[in-house]
Amino acid sequence: MAKDISKMSYEEARDELQQVVAQLEQQNVTLDASMALWERGEALAKICEEWLSGARKKLTDAQGKKGSK
Repeated sequence: MAKDISKMSYEEARDELQQVVAQLEQQNVTLDASMALWERGEALAKICEEWLSGARKKLTDAQGKKGSK
């Protein structure tokens, strides 16, 4: 059973997303399997973007605090 995406670290989500892309690039995947992989990949990409957005915000906040000293 696939791990709950909402509990994944950035690294876990990124690694699984890379695996999904590799599976989609294979030509022997059925349409149904491709659709399921695509949906999983979209969800993983969203989680990765959320992690990256959070990291950007932390950096921006830290730079703002540093600049105000």
